[in-house]
Amino acid sequence: MNIVQRCAAFALIALVPLAAGAAGTLVVADAWIPEAPPGMAMHAGYATLSNAGDAPLTIQGAASAQYGDVSIHETVVVDGVSKMRALDEITLAPGAEVKLAPGGRHLMLMQPVSAPATGSEVGIDFILADGRRITASFAVRARDDAPHAHDHH
Repeated sequence: MNIVQRCAAFALIALVPLAAGAAGTLVVADAWIPEAPPGMAMHAGYATLSNAGDAPLTIQGAASAQYGDVSIHETVVVDGVSKMRALDEITLAPGAEVKLAPGGRHLMLMQPVSAPATGSEVGIDFILADGRRITASFAVRARDDAPHAHDHH
């Protein structure tokens, strides 16, 4: 093998791990936070999360400079009583979509640094199992402007 052939063979071998390294791609859409009453130390965040990549992805948490604590919760009905419980993770298969919506899964935003103003935006990072952090911008909306579950398909 001459030097050109060896370089070409090495280049092909170097590309194989990249081709095999499929990854999930988190897409965050319709991200919003309803305006909370003054003095409320707990807010909620809603969005549509989807995986536009070619491999599953797992969201293991969330964080924001605007809040002391951000966690993923879901509302469940136990013996006729609505309760919230923390979710350790959300896994999305390629092409899958999960809605964070009122009455279901949502972000719990605790200990706000300051009350987010209506019309402003709050950055929230989704922390993936592979160590990546995907930052999404959540619009703070007046309660009257918040989309309702029946408005979305």
